[in-house]
Amino acid sequence: MTNKILLVEDDQNFGDVLRSYLEMHDYEVTLATDGELGLEAFKKGHFDLCISDVMMPKKDGFTMAKDIRVFNKETPIIFLTAKTLKEDVLEGFKLGADDYITKPFNSEELLFRVKAVMRRSAKPEENPENQREFIIGDYHFDYALRILTYKPDNTTDKLSPKEAQLLRLFCFRINDVLQRSEALTKIWEDDNYFTARSMDVFITKIRKYLNKDQNIEIENIHGNGFRLYLKNLQ
Repeated sequence: MTNKILLVEDDQNFGDVLRSYLEMHDYEVTLATDGELGLEAFKKGHFDLCISDVMMPKKDGFTMAKDIRVFNKETPIIFLTAKTLKEDVLEGFKLGADDYITKPFNSEELLFRVKAVMRRSAKPEENPENQREFIIGDYHFDYALRILTYKPDNTTDKLSPKEAQLLRLFCFRINDVLQRSEALTKIWEDDNYFTARSMDVFITKIRKYLNKDQNIEIENIHGNGFRLYLKNLQ
């Protein structure tokens, strides 16, 4: 599910750049150009995060945040500001801010902070890291029990711990690339020649487990990693 962000920034050009950058990273972004429009947009929609400039016409970011917190105390807020005064930073946190970024900043830094705030604010049942059951084409995968079931004939396979961990990573990125280095670091806790060869063996095993469904393919992405591809999922 795409996370929705309300971006409130009175500099239209800067706002457009930030919106485009966040949209490139799969966020759905609504841009408002002052605090009043930001508050109106927030009341009308559902947002997973609000990113707001502090100094704005009509209604500044602090006042807008104070108004938002009257009826919504959960949606995280990140403030953008050119000010570095300790008093301003403290004021932002007193109003319920979750993070504070001083301009100018690197877009990549903002992205990392957005992801960190999203992780902290996610409810346990909404956090994908807690998901234990997955549907992969004609298969049902129970990660906790490490059981892969082929639904048409109800046959099952019991996976090893590493096989289950690897398949789970694939499930989080169906039709997207699973970076080789990420899998090695998370599962084998090391990225070297020997662990890479070990992972190749496990990839082969998982291919065999999934070979009953002709719409499933695990592709090698040269120099990058692998992709669990569902042909009927576009």
